[in-house]
Amino acid sequence: MRTRFDAPEDEQENHILFDRLSALDIAAFVVDGVDLSPGAAIPSDGDPRIDRALQGFLFTCGPDHIRHPEPIDGSEARARYPLHGSLAGTPVKHTHMSADATLCIATVEVNLADGGHALLERRWQVDADRHQVMLEDRLTNTGAQAFPPMMMYHLNIAGRLAGNETRIVSPSFAEGARDWRFGEGESAHFCIPAHMAADGWSEVALSPLAGVGGRRLTVRFRADTLPFLQMWRCQRGAADVISIEPASHRLAKRPELHAAGELTLLEPGQTRTYALGFGVV
Repeated sequence: MRTRFDAPEDEQENHILFDRLSALDIAAFVVDGVDLSPGAAIPSDGDPRIDRALQGFLFTCGPDHIRHPEPIDGSEARARYPLHGSLAGTPVKHTHMSADATLCIATVEVNLADGGHALLERRWQVDADRHQVMLEDRLTNTGAQAFPPMMMYHLNIAGRLAGNETRIVSPSFAEGARDWRFGEGESAHFCIPAHMAADGWSEVALSPLAGVGGRRLTVRFRADTLPFLQMWRCQRGAADVISIEPASHRLAKRPELHAAGELTLLEPGQTRTYALGFGVV
């Protein structure tokens, strides 16, 4: 499914390509004819679901796990939460796009790794005048047992679009900005508490992006249910990607999060809402 977010008279094509075979995530985000997605320039962890999802501009981790595989508590030793959770690679159950292609809604039925079930109701909205895209996710526990929801959103940007002047700008940093080549070596990541503004949202930007005419990519997210800003980059071999990753939980193993009381349960029938937005100006 594809939606435009430019005026008809624009010379360059601007559009979003949704992936109905993977939770209505974003397979491509094209601005002025340039796809910001990394495409094949990604590393592989050996999971074909994630290899496919990571090539796109946005994929969603969760709702039962958000990072590398870990054992499922109380189960057989071989049972594990999968890489980045159970949602990626799940086909959409139902979709609807408005006549003007500025609103797209979807429902995704998710089978959790521990045998539970959840329903994700997605609402994508495009503000063509402001060149902004908004996502609201409503997650409902449709299973018989409570589970602790975990969500993280990978917004993946082709590293080739960044230049020597590109910076990561956010009030979440004490210094206000960092070089996009943070850390040491070919790959690095960090996870820090997200600064919450008066409106309850947090913001981070990559600017300027030399490969898109020096434009600025801004990402905003609800900091009550996504209270952490995680970022990752990889320039190893043919891989060249940088990712902005709003997350529900800090970077720690599940037993540590559980012991600290940070895995709050979602009871059957209960819901939790997540939201983010992004735009290039």
